[in-house]
Parts: sequence; C-alpha cells; structure tokens
Amino acid sequence: MLNTPAEADRLIRESVHALPAEDCPLAQAHGRVLRAPLKADRDLPPFDRVTMDGYALRAGAGRKFCVTGTQAAGMIPLSIKTPDECIEIMTGAALPVGADCVIPYEDVSRGGVTITLSDTAHIAPGASIHRRGSDAIAGRELVATGTRLTGREIAVAASVGAATLSVAMRPSVAVLATGDELVEVDYAELAPHQIRKSNDYALRAALLSSGLISRAERFHLRDLPREIEETLQHVIASFDIVILTGGVSKGKFDHIPAALAKLGVAKKIHGIAQRPGKPFWFGLTPRHTPVFALPGNPVSAYTCLHRYVFPALTRMSGLTPAAPDPVALATPVTISQPLAFLLPVIITTTPDGHRTATPAATNTSGDFTGLLGTHGFVELPPGPADFPAGTVAKFWPWH
Repeated sequence: MLNTPAEADRLIRESVHALPAEDCPLAQAHGRVLRAPLKADRDLPPFDRVTMDGYALRAGAGRKFCVTGTQAAGMIPLSIKTPDECIEIMTGAALPVGADCVIPYEDVSRGGVTITLSDTAHIAPGASIHRRGSDAIAGRELVATGTRLTGREIAVAASVGAATLSVAMRPSVAVLATGDELVEVDYAELAPHQIRKSNDYALRAALLSSGLISRAERFHLRDLPREIEETLQHVIASFDIVILTGGVSKGKFDHIPAALAKLGVAKKIHGIAQRPGKPFWFGLTPRHTPVFALPGNPVSAYTCLHRYVFPALTRMSGLTPAAPDPVALATPVTISQPLAFLLPVIITTTPDGHRTATPAATNTSGDFTGLLGTHGFVELPPGPADFPAGTVAKFWPWH
C-alpha cells in the first residue's frame, strides 16, 4: 500500500537527524542556523544612553543653566557639579554624572554659556534617556538555538561580541540525472529523440537558492547498471545527501532501486499516493546518508523536491519546518483519481488582505514551462472529489 504524502513526510523527518555544528565567522554567518544561544555579555545598553541632541541637566533645578562642557558619543562622561550646570550632549552619548534627563535643543534658548528653558518645556527625570539594562541584563539569552540568522540576529551577535558563531554544518549534495536520452545543454548535434538535461540544473538551482546547503554537484547516469552502481558508490561516499531524478519507476530500464539495494541503501519509501510524483523513493545508506530518488518528469521532480527534500534539509539544519500556509482556491478544482493532488498555483492577495490560489495545472508532468509564473503548489486530498472556490488548502512555495 502506498504511503500518503503526510506519512511519507513523517517517515523522512524521523529518518534524518541534525547535522553537526561548526564555527563560522560573524561576517559569513547570514543565513546559517545557530547551534549555541547568543547571550548578552553585559547590560544592554551598557550605560544610560542619551537619545536626543540637547542639554543634559538635573530636573527641577530651575529654568536657567550654565553650559559647562560638550560631550559627544564615545566620550568619557562629564560631570555636573551643581544643580544649575548642564552639559551640551549628543545622541548616543553616556549620560553625564549628576544629570538625570535631557532637554532637546528646540526647547531652549541660548545666550553665550547660558540656556533658558522655554515656557512650554516640560522636563522630568529619565526624559530622553535609554536606561542601562532596559533592553536586556547581562547573561540573558537573546537568540535561541535553531534560529536562522538574518541581519537582525547578526546585529545582536555583533553587539554582544560574538565574532565567531556556532552554526549547523551545511550539507553537500549530489544531484544525479538518469537516462540515455539526456544530453548536455550545449550539445551541438541534438537528435530528435534526445532532450537537453534540465532537471539537474533546476534542482541544483533551487537547492543553492535555499541557503541550506554548502554545494551541489551534478552527475549524469546512463542506463547501464554497472555504471550506475559505480557512480552511486562514489557519490554516496563523497556527499552528505544524494538526490536522483529518473529511473525510479517500474520500467525495464529503471535500474535505480535495484542499484541502491545492491549498495546497501535501506528503502524507507517507494511510491506515494499522489499526483504528480507517485514513484518517489527514499532510503538511508549504512552511514545514514539520505538518498532521495525523484521521478524523472520535470514537474514531478521539482514538486517532490519541495514537498519532501526541503523539509528534510530544514530538519537537518536544526530548524523546525514551518507549517504550510493556508490559502483559498480562487476557482473550483475536480479530482478524479484516488490520489492526493499537488497542484501548481498563482498566489494573489485580495484588497482585504486574503491570499487566494489560482490553479495553474501543467499540460503534463513533463511540462516544465507550465511552472513559469507560478508561486508554488497546493496539496488537495485524494479524489474523486470536487473542491469549490474558497476551499482552504495547504500551500508550499517554490525556492
């Protein structure tokens, strides 16, 4: 009996494990997944920080003050020795000793070294001051393990002095296209029965754009069992993840499942009750290297990559795979087969903020051009069934 998409997804996620951690310089850490939490190494801010250009003074000391100095950001704090003194201060500077507030330039008039507060100026202790430790006290966890680092987390890492971060290792991936009919893109003497390779290029591009892998190399397998076994033996030993496309169904020249069995790859899944992508295969080598064998039809391969491979990569990186977004069908869909339907769609946001999915079915599972302009796919339950407009479905975006 074939696995459902949900069952296949669960089996794959249970079979893969988080990759080891490695050190990464802060300047190269964008997009990586954190493996050790970031903590505040001191109070944030580390001093009472001035948030307005103006004059630092003591509230309630009167309406006139004598300017005794000027302090810019980065200077050692000056001091106010008497209540009628003030310090001209710049944004970002540490609050002078003895001051408890800042009055902005626009609320004072100045003559020589004397400032006079305007009639409308209202000052109170703490005004225009970012208090020490008000963002975080020393030792507080700021960024948790398992966070994918964006510019926001990088800023925090820099502020706490984390010049090197512990991040998840990014796996290397081998992408293997199978079939005697395939030739390279620049092949000069293309015969009518031959086709240019596209699956391996498409899969590699999507993998690299995800930022979850370190590198991806392409290989071509002809329909020769011994050659298939030798190449697979090499890539299984050399890469952290192996992805094949084609040769995985039940045809006479579909040699991949038998070759993988000879190499000791334990089959976990062969066949999913879905369209497209029914022949999908997944297994683990004795060293627990994940092997994904995707169907050869381009739409099937690209859809299975996003439905099963990317969630596995996410888990291996230490991230929690995000739940697919719910979207409403913009037009009705009819499913005649008892298979889950992974349907390419175009996403539109309505004026009231709701997202709708317009089906954009491809001509066949070999129609890669049909994916152009689509944003991802929705998963609909097995038929026979009619799904009216407004039906809410799970949406997976393309990478």
